[in-house]
Amino acid sequence: MTRPPARLVLADGGVYEGVGIGAAARMTGEVVFNTSMTGYQEALTDPSYGGQILVMTYPIQGNYGINGSDEESAGLQVRGFAVREATDLPSHWKSHSTLDEYLSRAGVGGIAGIDTRSLTRHLRASGVVMGTITRDESAAEALARLRSEPDYGSQDYVANVSTKEAYDFNGVLASEASEGPTSHIVVLDLGVKRSIMRNLRQRGASVTAVPHTTSAEDILALRPDGVVLSPGPGDPMLLDHVLTTASGLVGKMPIMGICLGHQVMGRLFGATTYKLKFGHRGANHPVRDEATGKVYITSQNHGYAVDGDHLESSVRVSQLHLNDGTVEGLEHTSLPLFTIQYHSEASPGPHDTEFLFDRFLSTVSGR
Repeated sequence: MTRPPARLVLADGGVYEGVGIGAAARMTGEVVFNTSMTGYQEALTDPSYGGQILVMTYPIQGNYGINGSDEESAGLQVRGFAVREATDLPSHWKSHSTLDEYLSRAGVGGIAGIDTRSLTRHLRASGVVMGTITRDESAAEALARLRSEPDYGSQDYVANVSTKEAYDFNGVLASEASEGPTSHIVVLDLGVKRSIMRNLRQRGASVTAVPHTTSAEDILALRPDGVVLSPGPGDPMLLDHVLTTASGLVGKMPIMGICLGHQVMGRLFGATTYKLKFGHRGANHPVRDEATGKVYITSQNHGYAVDGDHLESSVRVSQLHLNDGTVEGLEHTSLPLFTIQYHSEASPGPHDTEFLFDRFLSTVSGR
């Protein structure tokens, strides 16, 4: 099929010419890259990509189409999609549409035909940067508009992706659910992926997701056996209200923090957070457990990290990223509380660390 010309313009002046895919809309966001070879549907629907234009380094996207079971939220979350090649001939028995159709239905614009590896090298060297995908502007016009847009780090994207009302999650097949719930877990939704809640349900827990603005008192009124602080997009320094909620829960029940939830808990125990140059996004990140020396391959999607130098003595760094030494896990020395920076639910990615859901639920059942 013939596609219209399009361009990706970066705030630092970089321009990548290609062709448009998806909706004919101007899309603006922070430009980030993911090194996974599969999982574009999971990534497009991952709330942690809120406010971002996603670049996939693997050259062919859309080759196995779109299906009804790989969505991690109720809709597409990215601000745009950039690929080397978008195929219109998917091959998979579960596929019901093409990538281009999927983007179009959601009103998300993208660009294909660009050198994504060159773009990735640029982002690795210079750091992530704001960008815009456009079909109806010159590069100069798009750059002028882009420079008037707010920076990614100044926006609270959690407010956009979190549920507006509490709900019970039942998104598992009948064959996957246990006979009856053995515990009740409340997920504080900062941008939760369905796979997190599915992992908890498959292990026998009933799961209630609540909005990011829910107070500790309202969570406690639900009588949970444990709480999960979910992943999500944006800067943890903008989430003081979540910090207040977490403070009211510590010591009252087991807590597990994942990704953004890990960063919030790090702040609660004295750590600072900072923005990484180009973030960790992919399915092959090595993480070492400091207690056992074991190395796990993990799925990651985050642009901020915890600085563990000023943690309270009651919390220790439990895991480190082997590529750059960043903090990947925290553990309380006396309370049933631990956090991880990566995604143990994967989707996509390796399942090396799914056992952490078992570990969390074992602390719940041991109360």
